[in-house]
Amino acid sequence: MSKQVPTEIQLHQKSRVLEVAFDDGRRFEFPCEYLRVYSPSAEVAGHGPGQEVLQIGKEDVGINAIEQVGNYAVQLVFDDNHDTGLYSWEYLYELGIHQEQRWKRYLERLEEAGYQRKAPGE
Repeated sequence: MSKQVPTEIQLHQKSRVLEVAFDDGRRFEFPCEYLRVYSPSAEVAGHGPGQEVLQIGKEDVGINAIEQVGNYAVQLVFDDNHDTGLYSWEYLYELGIHQEQRWKRYLERLEEAGYQRKAPGE
């Protein structure tokens, strides 16, 4: 897969959605919860396959700031004080391409853990 580069990154704070457009014409709308639970940080992703830490209770998480890191990534500062993941352009694109499958897996993992997910805003 060739590396895609964002042409636009727009945060919609009220709806808690980060919209990212890429130079190939694709546009993704990421709920903040999705970005938070799939943070590339070691705290969430672990240090290797199978070490991921399920994030619970992130339904209402928002993004306070977006900081560009060079020409390759952004650091998202979440309102739950999580700010250690660097979202490379490649990782953001991958999150967009696989959003449906990843979101489904996240919901399955919550259910397996016995967590009753509340509707955002409850």
